[in-house]
Amino acid sequence: MPLQRSTTADKNIVDRRQPHRNSDVARAVRKTRDRLAQQAGNPDFDREMLKLHAHSMLSGAFFIPALILLVSVAGLAAGMGLKMLLWGALALACLSPLLILSRRYNATDAALIDPRAATRNYLIAHVISGMGWAVFGLMGCAACTLDQFHVVKAVTLLLAMAATAILTSSISGALIATFALPVLAYAWGATWPASPVEVMMLALLIIALPFLSYVASHLKHSSVMMLSFRSQKDELIAELETAKAMSDEARHRAEEANLAKSRFLASMSHELRTPLNAILGFSEVMANEVLGPVGNKNYREYAGDIHDSGQHLLNLINEILDLSRIEAGRYQLQEEAVTLTMLAEDTCHMMELRARNKGIRIVQQFEPTLPRLYADERAIRQILLNLLSNAIKFTAGGGEVRVRVGWTAGGGQYISVKDNGPGIPQDEIPVVLSAFGQGTIAIKSAEQGTGLGLPIVQGLVAMHGGEFELHSKLREGTEAIVIFPPSRVMEELPAMPTKVAANAGW
Repeated sequence: MPLQRSTTADKNIVDRRQPHRNSDVARAVRKTRDRLAQQAGNPDFDREMLKLHAHSMLSGAFFIPALILLVSVAGLAAGMGLKMLLWGALALACLSPLLILSRRYNATDAALIDPRAATRNYLIAHVISGMGWAVFGLMGCAACTLDQFHVVKAVTLLLAMAATAILTSSISGALIATFALPVLAYAWGATWPASPVEVMMLALLIIALPFLSYVASHLKHSSVMMLSFRSQKDELIAELETAKAMSDEARHRAEEANLAKSRFLASMSHELRTPLNAILGFSEVMANEVLGPVGNKNYREYAGDIHDSGQHLLNLINEILDLSRIEAGRYQLQEEAVTLTMLAEDTCHMMELRARNKGIRIVQQFEPTLPRLYADERAIRQILLNLLSNAIKFTAGGGEVRVRVGWTAGGGQYISVKDNGPGIPQDEIPVVLSAFGQGTIAIKSAEQGTGLGLPIVQGLVAMHGGEFELHSKLREGTEAIVIFPPSRVMEELPAMPTKVAANAGW
């Protein structure tokens, strides 16, 4: 049987359904890492230097021909005649192979260039271009008007050497290959015994050749550093792209998992509630002996336990469904004008019996004449019930739970539920605010819970645009504060004057 290949994302979060993007990212990462690992002498790195050399020769192609034309025109004006024009044509012809070669390599992809062959071709082209300058070094000017023609030749060769050193810094030895022969030709063409000025010019040319070669090597080192920094930048960009792709895949998978969870819970809610209702109903009938005595006291107790367990399971299902709807953004707020003080007072009355059974006192501190709030009444009741239930659950007998409702400093309204229970350690506050999270002290000292009350409160408050704060100190108690923004506070309309109301027919 052939192996079945999965079409879902693997453990490395690479989505097989998006091969185009993943292959592009992988190719970019591999390419930049290879470029970052390149050292001098590496063929891939030499290809980059050859491309830089070709670009430099083309970008500076106007300078050397312009210098040749300028020297030709100057020699013609000095009386050298047709000989200087012929030299200019010869020098341009010797330079043309170098420019043609640079144009070809500049248009060729770096991966297709053979570094050794390209370097050899460039050095040969530079030797050929140097032949034109060698002929210039051999030239004399007995009939021209220039008294120090050998000085003019030396200065011209120095200018050409300096320009070539800058343009050919990407290839080692290019300057020597170009001007070694012209310097020798200049020495050969000198009149011996040479004058001190000629000897000085020759020495200057001989010293300038290795010096400018040294400068060119430093320029090459700077180019190598530039390529290295560019490789590092490209790798960082590629790594960021990879991290972004992985983050997108993880987010996509999390969204799919969350959607699958929501669909599962929505489909299972009816399937779970139907048998639970039957269990609760029949167990209550049996525990209360509606149809007659059970006959065995243990059976009646078992029926009560079944009813309590079924009720706990139903509450858990309801809380999970509420949290799932909130997380999925499907919880619809039914907003209307509500009064926080009335809702808080009703909730305190509902929890009064439970608090009295544990010997806990509920203290109400409500600011009078609070304006109404534009909110979902059911959500506010659930917030209050969850907070009060937790406070009563985690407070020991004889303790106190203080419920306050009032104004915030910014013009909003707040609800505060504070107890003097065991408190929560600071490092466990994020735990209790997460789904199914419970603190260690709460697990040991309080009643069993689901750990969904505070996450539901946090989600409902966020849907109202408010803030939820949880402050606690170990062995001093916990305070939960719900803050509603000023935008939800409804301003009361001013009363109309009596005469205006009478004229309106009221």
